Amino acid sequence: ILGVDSKASEQEIKTAYRKAARKHHPDLHTKNEKAAAEEKFKEINEAYTAIGSPEKRAQYDQLVADMKSGRFRQPAGGAQGYSQYAGAAADGGGYARYTTEDMGGGSFSDFFESIFGRGGFGSAQQGPVRQAPARGQDLESDLSLTIREAYHGGTKTMQFSLRSVCPTCGGTGVLGQGLCPDCQGTGSKTTQKTLEVRIPPFVREGSKIRLKGQGAQGSAGGSQGDLLLTVRIQPDAGFAISGSNLETAVRITPQQAVLGDSVSVPTLDGTLMVTIPPMMHSGRKLRLRSKGWQDKDGLRGDLYVTVAIDIPATLDEGQLELYKRLAELEKEADRA
Repeated sequence: ILGVDSKASEQEIKTAYRKAARKHHPDLHTKNEKAAAEEKFKEINEAYTAIGSPEKRAQYDQLVADMKSGRFRQPAGGAQGYSQYAGAAADGGGYARYTTEDMGGGSFSDFFESIFGRGGFGSAQQGPVRQAPARGQDLESDLSLTIREAYHGGTKTMQFSLRSVCPTCGGTGVLGQGLCPDCQGTGSKTTQKTLEVRIPPFVREGSKIRLKGQGAQGSAGGSQGDLLLTVRIQPDAGFAISGSNLETAVRITPQQAVLGDSVSVPTLDGTLMVTIPPMMHSGRKLRLRSKGWQDKDGLRGDLYVTVAIDIPATLDEGQLELYKRLAELEKEADRA
């Protein structure tokens, strides 16, 4: 039913259960498919109840071995162990012998309850199996930062929408003999968290920030998991990151390019006055040392400033005459 073989690990069984439960959850199907989905969902939960924990898995494996031999052990007094299915004949060794006809018209659910009891393995009088404390799962989310937030670091208030294991049912999706009312059988819940996140300076794209104790709730008194945040640096119109270097651009006028000038250049630490040498061509780069990103060894990269020559948006009559005169001089120089 769960699609796993007899050698599947506990985690493989749990993963298969969650996948199957989500696929066949009645609330995710239309009216015409709902009845079939409910029946399949019931079988999935019953299957997980049989093998979802190491203790129950061991009992189930023993049951399977007994079934292959054609008999089930019926303990003295019927207070513990497997219950005898109605209609089965006892043999001389304290076993009840079964055939496929013994199930009659009964459903899988009826047979399951007759063997394991309504409350799980063992008879109805048997107490519930106590679950050992288990640490909650680590949860993951993205942390979106501007390039300036990543560069300077600091503290940021963030809201996260996290999908975590349902604390009511511990991720099984079932409670007692029915669906968990808190998660509706999905085994997980969406929770909203508002957290103060401390961001180290010069954090990089894809790096992880671990928030201890902010993950999923543990089960049976187990400790809470962690929240792992993956840094995602948003694109910036003014700057780009290239390894440990930063890149930006500055626009200058044609006369600044020819004659040279001092211009204001943006950096992530504020603006700087930078000297443009005479006869600067468009596309050339100026290097500002140690104005880039810091690496793990504490060394700073550089800031590369690409120069772009731009003409004025408007020209008055006198300026236009100067450009015309310049063009005439260039033609005369070419003819000479």
